[in-house]
Amino acid sequence: MSGYDRALSVFSPDGHVFQVEYAMEAVKRGTCAVGVKGKDVVVLGCEKRSALKLQDTRITPSKIAMVDNHAVLAFAGLNADARILIDKARLEAQSHRLTVEDPVTIEYITKYIAGVQQRYTQSGGVRPFGISTLVVGFDPNDRTPRLYQTEPSGIYSAWKANAIGRSSKTVREFLERNHQDDMDREQTIQLTIKSLLEVVQTGAKNIEVAIMAPGQAIEMLPDDQIEAYVKSIETEKQEEAAKKKTARVGTTTAAILTRPGGGETGESS
Repeated sequence: MSGYDRALSVFSPDGHVFQVEYAMEAVKRGTCAVGVKGKDVVVLGCEKRSALKLQDTRITPSKIAMVDNHAVLAFAGLNADARILIDKARLEAQSHRLTVEDPVTIEYITKYIAGVQQRYTQSGGVRPFGISTLVVGFDPNDRTPRLYQTEPSGIYSAWKANAIGRSSKTVREFLERNHQDDMDREQTIQLTIKSLLEVVQTGAKNIEVAIMAPGQAIEMLPDDQIEAYVKSIETEKQEEAAKKKTARVGTTTAAILTRPGGGETGESS
């Protein structure tokens, strides 16, 4: 690997660009972000790090950012890299409005973000962006929710539900088992928070949620509502665990009673 991991524009003999792969490792070390599409809503959920005691949380950057009135993104990876990429995306969205006199589509702005990321994988004197993004929203005059992902390599793809950041594989597997196409607003929010709780152990205080609906501005879910959802989900989990435990006890008891020498069929002579 000598030398090949230092030069951005040089392939290794086995076809790797190591700086891009290192950028993807930076994403895996970032906090988890989840995007989920419902029937007519799309929800973003992010794990947020606990604030330090003396930190002013009012001006601490969020992991969820508006690109335009109808387009929002969440990211995992390096915060400083995200700030630069978000500024570029916002500038492109406003430039498009002035030039074309129409808002950007969600796919257009996703493709633009991915294009910027890709250019930083083959230019001298720069390094790849150490972030992945989830871009969500609604196209102009369309009520269909959109969800896209971009990666440090410049790849972009469309999803029904997806996760990026640490433990994203675990969260994605949970989403694959539980996602449904016709979920309403409440079900979509619940699934988003449930999936985050697969990796967030500290509960509601380390979760932020944004909701996008057609023709409406982004809605950031208040902390007390997130807390209520988390309590409801935890209660539901406890009830399911109790039911499973009762079912196991019943099965074990039935097996003992039907065993020779154990009850109904086991009378001694």
